[in-house]
Amino acid sequence: MESTTSTMPGQHRPQAISATGLGIDMGGTQTRWALADEAGTILSEGAVDGATALQLGNLAGQVALQALFSSIAQQLQRATDLRHEIFSLQAGLTGYSGDATAAKQMLSSLFALPENAIHISNDIEIAYLDTFQPGEGYLVYAGTGSIAAFIDQAGNFHRAGGHGYVLDDAGSGYWIAREALKRIWREEDFHPGAWRSSPMATAMFALIGGEEWKHTREFIYQRSRGEVGKLALALGTTADMDRTAYTILENAGIELARLARALCHRFGQKPIALSGRVQELHPIIAETMKKHLHDTSDLRLCENLGHHSAARIAASRIPQGPERIAVRTEQINRT
Repeated sequence: MESTTSTMPGQHRPQAISATGLGIDMGGTQTRWALADEAGTILSEGAVDGATALQLGNLAGQVALQALFSSIAQQLQRATDLRHEIFSLQAGLTGYSGDATAAKQMLSSLFALPENAIHISNDIEIAYLDTFQPGEGYLVYAGTGSIAAFIDQAGNFHRAGGHGYVLDDAGSGYWIAREALKRIWREEDFHPGAWRSSPMATAMFALIGGEEWKHTREFIYQRSRGEVGKLALALGTTADMDRTAYTILENAGIELARLARALCHRFGQKPIALSGRVQELHPIIAETMKKHLHDTSDLRLCENLGHHSAARIAASRIPQGPERIAVRTEQINRT
């Protein structure tokens, strides 16, 4: 479901904007956008459904991404009556592997921008720069997927994990949901109907829409990665009364600590930050993660506002002088 937020609380809506930067932070569960002016002030923001850059690899996925980007454009129009003049766009896309051609073409068409005004990276790079300066620390991000990231002082991106839900993504929302369903159905193999005495199973089946295997099968194999990841919410609400749920969340913390230790092993001890919605499921995740970091480094929890960071990065690239005139001329010609 789409949601929008117009101007930030307490801000007065200006009458006109000469130039803005648009930031997009695409995750498996949610895609957020924000608009920033040249001073870096966030003027407007909103959210649409999640997606992944992997969808660029097939026609159906490209159609879905086109619709998603179109939703952002529509929200921009609805959220404010500002006369938008977007001169730069920074997008961070989960699953992005370096080929930006198709995504740039979509964004260029929708926002009337030349492709050289559009910059695309993976979403974790944006999240990192929202948390640390290059070389400063390690970011462990756990949302639908999981990864640890480090950008060194030379700007090189290093990672641990982030191998996708088929191979790993341990500690992520998808992994948590999969672990829970695996344990539920293994117990059902020995004791049919055991789910009735499990708060975790009861909550998960309520989200899935039924307690029969056909309901789980349809959900896990036909729904999107982000939708499956949202099932992890059931563990957060039942962990204090279901030991199995609590243990799974403890194990998630152990796995996230492993990602951080991998980067500490390679690049030395540095501050560590945990970001992403998984940390919000239950305090035991961060507590267990910190315990299993041993003496490697401090752990701090941070809210991921990658769409704000992306918008400010875009705003910092707004061209000046003749270059701005050239971009504006192309916008007018396109529209």
